Amino acid sequence: MAVNTTNHPVHAMMSRKRMISLGLPVVVLAYLVYVAVAFDLGGLAGRARLDNGALLMRDFWSYKIHVTRDNRSGEISSAIEGMRNATFSAGNRPDWISGNQNFARVELPQGHVVDFAPDGLVTLITPDGRYRIRPTGSGIQTDFTDAPPNFSVSDNRFSADLPEGARLTVTRARSEVFRRQAGWELFFFDLSSPFYGKSWAELAAMAVSGDRVDPEHSNLAGMGRDFWNNGIWHHGDVAWAIFETILMAFLGTFGAGLVALPLAFMAASNFAPLVLMRQAARRFFDLLRGVDALIWTIILSRAFGPGPLTGSLAILLTETGTFGKLFSEALENIDEKPVEGLRSTGAGPVQRIRWAVMPQVSPVILSQLLYYFESNTRSATVIGAITGGGIGLLLMQAMQTQKDWEHVAYYILLIVVMVMAMDWLSGRLRARLIRG
Repeated sequence: MAVNTTNHPVHAMMSRKRMISLGLPVVVLAYLVYVAVAFDLGGLAGRARLDNGALLMRDFWSYKIHVTRDNRSGEISSAIEGMRNATFSAGNRPDWISGNQNFARVELPQGHVVDFAPDGLVTLITPDGRYRIRPTGSGIQTDFTDAPPNFSVSDNRFSADLPEGARLTVTRARSEVFRRQAGWELFFFDLSSPFYGKSWAELAAMAVSGDRVDPEHSNLAGMGRDFWNNGIWHHGDVAWAIFETILMAFLGTFGAGLVALPLAFMAASNFAPLVLMRQAARRFFDLLRGVDALIWTIILSRAFGPGPLTGSLAILLTETGTFGKLFSEALENIDEKPVEGLRSTGAGPVQRIRWAVMPQVSPVILSQLLYYFESNTRSATVIGAITGGGIGLLLMQAMQTQKDWEHVAYYILLIVVMVMAMDWLSGRLRARLIRG
C-alpha cells in the first residue's frame, strides 16, 4: 500500500525550509539593488576624486618643501609647506637646493632638475629633454610644441607632475616647484630653535654636557621649552585641547550621574508608588536621551555660544536620560531584605537608602559611569568640532584647510591614543569594582 507523504509534517517543514533558502538570496539581492539606486552609488563613483584621496593619504606621512620665485621682485625663497614661519635661510637650506637670491637649482628625484634664472626663465631638465618656460606680462611662453602627458600647458599657466610627488607650476606672478620628503618635519623643533637640525646623538650630548645655549636654563630645559612652544605643531595648544576634550566628557558624564541618581528613585516602582510620578520621570528620561548629544550641542550653542561648557552640557542632558533609565532599573532589582531589616529598626528613608540601597547599586552605577565616560570621550571629539573646543576643533580646522594634512594624521593619532588610554583605565577600574 502506497503512503502519501505530501502532507506529512516533516515533508512540509523541509519544503518550507527549501523555499526560504531559495528565496533569501533573491531578497538580499533585491535589497542591495535598492540600496545602490537609493544612494546613487553609480553617481557617487563617478564623482569620486580618487587622485585627491591618494594625495591626501600621501600627505599623512610626508611634507613638501617649496622653492618659489616671485616673478615680480625676482626673489627666490624656500620654505616647508610654503609657510612664512618655516622659511629656510641661506645657511640651512636642504642640500638639493643650490644658488642664491636670484638663481636657484632644484634637484629632484630620478634625474629631474629645475633651474630658476635671474631673468625669470624656468628650465625643466628631464632624462627625455630640456624644456624652457618663460613667464611674461601677457602669459606663459614655452619652446616646445609636443608636451608630455604629465604636462599641462595653457596661455596663463604651466604645470608638470614630476616623479615621487614633485610638481612644477609656473604663472605670470610666481614660479614654484616642490619636492616631497618623508616624515613630519619640524615636529620637535622649529627653525627658530637652536636645537633644529641636530642629530639625536648631538641632542643627547647637549642635554648631559656641553655649553648652555641659554645661560639661565639647562639645555634639557631649553629642549622641552622649544618642543612645547613649537610654532608649527603647537604641542602646548594640542595638549590643552586634549585636556579640554577629556574635561568635557568628564563633566558631562559624571554631572549627568549626579543629576540622574536622585531622579532615578522617582522612576523606580519600589521607591515611587505613585504611577503618575513614575511615568512622568520615565518620560522625562525618554525626552532627554531621545535627542542626540549633537542636537543638544546645536541648540545650546545658539543659547550659550561656543565653548567647552556647551559641549559638557550637551553630554550632560543626553546622559541624564540614559543614566536615569539605567539607574532606575538597577534600583528596581535590589534585594529588599536589607531594606526591610533597617525598616524594622526604625531607620528612616534616608538611612535605608544610605545603608541598604547604595551598597548594592554603587558598583553597578560606577561601572556604568566609567563605561560611558570612555564612550563620551570619543563623542566629545565630534562635539568639540561644533562647539569650538577641544581636539575636535583643531582636527576640523586642519581638515578644512587641506594644507597641512600631516597635522590631521597627528590629531587622529592623538585621539586614538586618548581613547585607548581611557578605555584601558576605565576597564581596569570597572574590573576592580566588579571583583570587589
